[in-house]
Amino acid sequence: MMSGVLGITDIWTYVLGTVAIVLLPGPNSLFVLSTAAKRGVRTGYRAAAGVFVGDSVLMVLSAAGVASLLQAYPPLFLVVKYVGAAYLGWVGLAMLRGALRRWRDRNDPAAPRLIDAAEPAELRSPFRRALVISLLNPKAILFFISFFIQFVDPGYAWPALSFLLLGLIAQAASVLYLTILIFAGTYLAAQFRQRRRLAAGATTGVAALFLGFSVKLATASV
Repeated sequence: MMSGVLGITDIWTYVLGTVAIVLLPGPNSLFVLSTAAKRGVRTGYRAAAGVFVGDSVLMVLSAAGVASLLQAYPPLFLVVKYVGAAYLGWVGLAMLRGALRRWRDRNDPAAPRLIDAAEPAELRSPFRRALVISLLNPKAILFFISFFIQFVDPGYAWPALSFLLLGLIAQAASVLYLTILIFAGTYLAAQFRQRRRLAAGATTGVAALFLGFSVKLATASV
């Protein structure tokens, strides 16, 4: 049995819980999916790399005790969550403006067909944007504060190994899931190039979800 290996108290519960949480829609996965749909597989993986780096940073901070610090000092958590909520809301509004611009140009044959042509230039750096979104992702923040650290035996002599294994499991689940989304995005890209109304509607839907994530993070509690 793997339960108890490297100071992990219940590895199978952690694996099942992590897979379930990864599969929940979140700003990370939606950003990667929309990026792949707009700009192809290679750029989709650039966005995914930003997610992996951001999640790794959150894992290290959690292992270093920042999660406990946020719980012990609620004002610090308030700062983190409101900054994150503001950023996610800004991303959502920027996407919404792009969708409206694309909708106005839907009958113009000279208008660009790619979705990202209707988006502001500041949203065209997929790695950096994905990294910031990952660091401010409400699902990831709450995951590492309330779930991730529960599976490390406090009496284990080398807790860094426990956190490393937990992190590798979480990243493996994320890699598999985001890979599926990236290749699904390439199919969506073909549909969007032919159907501008569909592209505008899809971008509007993603923008609405980002605004929803912003509200969710703003109302979250430790």
